[in-house]
This record gives sequence, C-alpha cells and structure tokens, in this order.
Amino acid sequence: MTTPFKARIAALIALTVFAAPLPALSEERGGDVPAARLFGQVRTPAPGKAEAIGSYARGCLKGAVALPETGPTWQVMRPSRGRNWGHPATIAFIKRLSQKAAALGWKGLYIGDIGQPRGGPIISSHRSHQIGLDVDIWFRPAMRLDLSRSTRERISPVALRSADQKRVTGAFTPVHMAILKAAAEDPAVDRIFVAAAIKLEMCRRTKGDRRWLQKIRPLYGHAAHFHVRLKCPPGNWRCKPQRPTVAQLSKSPDGCDATLRWWVTDYLEPLKHPPKPQKAAKRKRRKRAAELTLADLPRACRAMLAAR
Repeated sequence: MTTPFKARIAALIALTVFAAPLPALSEERGGDVPAARLFGQVRTPAPGKAEAIGSYARGCLKGAVALPETGPTWQVMRPSRGRNWGHPATIAFIKRLSQKAAALGWKGLYIGDIGQPRGGPIISSHRSHQIGLDVDIWFRPAMRLDLSRSTRERISPVALRSADQKRVTGAFTPVHMAILKAAAEDPAVDRIFVAAAIKLEMCRRTKGDRRWLQKIRPLYGHAAHFHVRLKCPPGNWRCKPQRPTVAQLSKSPDGCDATLRWWVTDYLEPLKHPPKPQKAAKRKRRKRAAELTLADLPRACRAMLAAR
C-alpha cells in the first residue's frame, strides 16, 4: 500500500529525473538510492523561510537563493554544475567579500561551488556544502568579469602552494592576504580552509593584531581555492554548529603553532613512504557523501526534498 510520503517522493522523482527511473524508496530505511542522486536532480529550492538543516556534511537547505552567474563583482565558475545555490546569509557574504576584493585591486572574485538548490549530499567533489553555508572561492585573481560560459567551464584555478606542499609559490600576493583577512574578520564566518603552506606564510607575514588568523585553518585540497564556512545563522535552530570550535583546535590565539607545522612535516611522511598494506592501521571508514542515503540525513530533509 502506498503511503502519502512515498507518493510525494514518487511525484518528485517523476518531475525531476531525466534518465531512467530510480529504484523505489523505503520509508523506513530511506531507501538504497544515494541521497546525492535525489538532491542532484532537483532544480528548484524548497519553498519557505531560509533554514539550514543538519550539519555541514549531513544536511539540507530550505529556502535557498541562487547567486547570479555574473554580478558587478563576481562570476560563477563551472556554471554547468548548478551549485550556485546557498543560504541567503552566504549569498550576502559573497557579495560583501567580492566588493572588498574589487576595492583591493581585483575586479572581484571567481566563485566555485556553494551548494545545490536544496542542499544535500553532492555526487562528487565534496563531503560538506550540504546546508548552504559553505563556499569555495578561487585564488585566481579575477581580472575580468565578462568571461563566457564556455570559458568558465574550462579555465583552471591557480594553485598557491608548491609541489612539495611546504611553501607558497610566487603567485601568492598581498592581495590574497588582504582578501583572506577580510573574510576572516567577517562576523558571519566560522572558519576558512586553506593549504597549510598558505597559512604558514600568512603567519610569517602578519604583524600587529593576529587574532583573525585563528579562523584560517590548514587542510589538504585547498591549494587553488579557499573554502569559507559560515556560522549557523540566527534562528536556524536545526542547524548543527561545527565541533570542535576553531578556538579548541589550536593552543595558540592565532593558530600558528605546532599543530600547523605538523601539516608540512609529519603529515607528509606517509605520503612519501606509504605503509605496506598488511601493516596499515584499520580504521572505520566514514561514508562518502555519494554513499549517504536519506536515512543518514535529518528526518526533516525528507519532507523538504519532497516539498513543492
């Protein structure tokens, strides 16, 4: 017997699938269909007041807003992905920061992924970006904002980290520093991920007040872009703040300590000398975003996904 919930999901799938029909969902288990497939096929935001639901890596987004592909101080890169949707707080932040980038000498910013129209897991590239509060911003200086759509599909970002992962390249400029500082000082921002070598260089160059550096966090995979994560907006009570906090992650007020040096020393050793397979430590593997089902997400995400 078909339940009202299953009927709504079936209607959603019928409206949004462009390929073969998806397998039926199980109301109890959330189905075996990857949630990324379901969220990735929806082209419109869920109606209602904007709300981030769940955690950055397991959640969804209600009332999302699309960042226009081209604006006075930004352009969206890889537009075919359709990942230019976010919480209104994120869209407002991007506009603020891009205006500051323009004041610092660039034309603005090249914007990478934000999220999908209803958030949720993304089929590739990201574990987070699920509740509309994450945005990737390219390190490539935006000197033109009239790039064609085809150019924005094929143009490459610029990496600021050396091949050995220990230092920055000559492409790292004072403007990069100033833009990252402006982002970190924005009260809506929780943390910013960059390659460890970039944070090390920022620690070396910063004089005076260094407290803003605490929000700049080292993480692999962020040599060609920086990843800004916003705090849960006021009133979004179902949004789960990230733990531990930035302050708990470091023993120093600026984060320029031994934990940072680890990324360019001990962290790199296993990459140079991988352990033999039989001696590798056994760890419980976390699910990749592409493996999550609706059962792995907050229950509110089911109704939000089916809403019309």
